[in-house]
Amino acid sequence: MGGSSLRRLNARLVTVGVLLVLAWGGIGYRLVVVQALEADVYADHGLDQRLQREILAADRGTIFDRDGRELAVTVDSVTFYANPSEIEDPTTVARLLAPLLHQNMLDVLDAISGEGTFAYVARQLERDDADRVIAARLPGIYYFTEPKRVYPMGELTGHVIGFVQADDNQGLEGLEYQYDDSLSGVPGELLVERDPHGRTIPQGEYQVVPAEPGSDLVLTIKTEIQFAAAEALQRAIDRTGAKGGSIVVVDPATGEILAMVNLPTFDPNDRSDADPAAFRNRAVTDVFEPGSTQKVITISAALEAGIADPDTIFEIPTTIERGETVFRDSTTHPSELTVTGIVAHSSNLGTITLGEMLGAKELHRNLYAFGLGQPSGVDFPGEASGLLRPSEEWCAVNCVASTSIGYGVSVTTLQMAMVYATVANDGVWVQPHLVKEIVDGKGTRVAVEPLQRRVIDAATALSMRLMLEEVVSGGTGGYAAVAGYRVGGKTGTTEKYLIDEQRYSEDDVVASFIGMGPIDEPRVVVAVVLDSPRQDDSGGKGAAPVFAEVALAALHQLGVPPDDR
Repeated sequence: MGGSSLRRLNARLVTVGVLLVLAWGGIGYRLVVVQALEADVYADHGLDQRLQREILAADRGTIFDRDGRELAVTVDSVTFYANPSEIEDPTTVARLLAPLLHQNMLDVLDAISGEGTFAYVARQLERDDADRVIAARLPGIYYFTEPKRVYPMGELTGHVIGFVQADDNQGLEGLEYQYDDSLSGVPGELLVERDPHGRTIPQGEYQVVPAEPGSDLVLTIKTEIQFAAAEALQRAIDRTGAKGGSIVVVDPATGEILAMVNLPTFDPNDRSDADPAAFRNRAVTDVFEPGSTQKVITISAALEAGIADPDTIFEIPTTIERGETVFRDSTTHPSELTVTGIVAHSSNLGTITLGEMLGAKELHRNLYAFGLGQPSGVDFPGEASGLLRPSEEWCAVNCVASTSIGYGVSVTTLQMAMVYATVANDGVWVQPHLVKEIVDGKGTRVAVEPLQRRVIDAATALSMRLMLEEVVSGGTGGYAAVAGYRVGGKTGTTEKYLIDEQRYSEDDVVASFIGMGPIDEPRVVVAVVLDSPRQDDSGGKGAAPVFAEVALAALHQLGVPPDDR
């Protein structure tokens, strides 16, 4: 019995011994593997655990007007957050914090009463407001600095500049969106080696890849002209009771947009109560039938085709009937008119006569050549093309007549401004643009080079300008006269088409005036469009006076001497 027990004990000792030898052998093998065969792998793994990569945000580029005024800048702001797990009495903290943040106490209490360890309390505060919160030293309330986009001109340039997303400065509207890649730059990276407590290891890895700052934009906008246009448009809306309106001011020789104003507008610095519909840049995105302002294309095409010259006389009928449509003139004039008289008196019947002599195909070709039915290519998001159906799809009865006088097509304010800019620029269309040059982080300046194309001869353009001068000096555009300058332009009053109801409104019109000056060598083109004016509800009474105000301000700002000097 004793011998049997001793043998079993010896067997167990042998088994334990074998297991220990195997265990130590395994440990030895692992030591060889870890310290010799795979030492580099494990060293790299340990380093990866200690290394931390942090993204270094790139400075967003600044947006300037043509004279160097800042229109969009990035500044440091202070953001506050709470660690709810550290706040023992949320009600007291909320009661003390809410007035410092100018927030409702219940909203603050809701933010700091969660179960997590992080909750935003207030984003992107200015330093003065932030200092009061910091000085209160409230438990569980922390802060950090983050970039904030600021727009010094506020609502004056809101539709042009647009805005960015608050949390990441990504462009959402306007030029901020259009040029987001250029403005954003390239983020950098910080690679640093830290111990388990987050402390930097002095002799550890430390690498910095600097961020590349975003490019700056220099715009074509001249702030003084932008301001004058905004003031004039607001006065017009107050005077006429219009729902809104747009103004575009263009340098016809360069395609530079000197001003682009829409009302209603919004302040990109505080969009909390803004109607999202107000974000729309109507001058680029909204379409309307141009009516009589389009007659400049029909008349130019007739002159270019040799059908008539400014002095050619036409017998103007009382009406023109095309199917069930009866066309009339809205102004009183002699029964015989020269082409110049047709323009000056805005004769629908005279223009229809010339349009039908041209024919559908030739009229369509000229409309398209002037830029209708296609985007202008302006450097702004969401541009509308308007509507210009192929001539093959026009009806055989009244489509040529309607199209000749600006119905059956749709345009934007910018498109029509560029039609008149073509006439002003001796028949050469120049692509409109809002950015004059781009300046990268190294200071390299790249100027924008717009596309150009000839549309009509210089002689035709000059004849057209002189006829447009007659509109102001003795025709329907008398209220557009500018003291000291020879100017010309065209009125337009069209019934507003209700797309949802597929009919023309019985009450609402679009009133417009588009003109240029000085006539001999135009420096500016000004397009004014009023949406649904209630008083002075015509292009001649509602929009023409606005043109006069804006054109005078623009000519003065550009240093153009009066013609009578």
